[in-house]
Amino acid sequence: MKNILFFGDSLTAGYGLLNVSLESLPALIQARIIKEKLAYQVINAGVSGETSSGGLARIDLLLKQPVDVFVLELGANDILRGISPQTTASNLQAIINKVKAAHPHAKMALLGMELPGWIPGAFVAQFRAVFSQVAKSNNMAFLPFLLDGVAGVSHLNLRDGLHPTAQGYQIIADKVWPVIQPLLA
Repeated sequence: MKNILFFGDSLTAGYGLLNVSLESLPALIQARIIKEKLAYQVINAGVSGETSSGGLARIDLLLKQPVDVFVLELGANDILRGISPQTTASNLQAIINKVKAAHPHAKMALLGMELPGWIPGAFVAQFRAVFSQVAKSNNMAFLPFLLDGVAGVSHLNLRDGLHPTAQGYQIIADKVWPVIQPLLA
């Protein structure tokens, strides 16, 4: 059995879901893996509130286990806390470097985040560019906006308007699966 490590924040952890082990993004990807009869086990290493710097501080412990596929989903909390795009990019790269050093044959994917278009200034464009640049420079499978089709749709999000419902995660999984599936070949 090979391991897929989903490493992220509350969007990976499944914050606010009634049954994380069935409804979270990693759980939905595991269900597809089982359906496809693939020999992979998904590990949900999401921590609510995690920033890219927090992820960098905890990645070493998780890399002590075998990692065949690494799925990185961090940056949303950096955006919410006003952390500079340059700092986020640096932290994401440092995490990727640690994964490459510990597991040089691991395949990798990056799940990107975007700011709403109504936020003024260059910050939106800078943050959007972080994810595509990191993915491109590391030859990673890439989904530009994890919450595409779900963000801003009230019935697909919890009351906080930030975290998807189980129905929202179904839509997200439909977009993530085509990015991850080729890495499992």
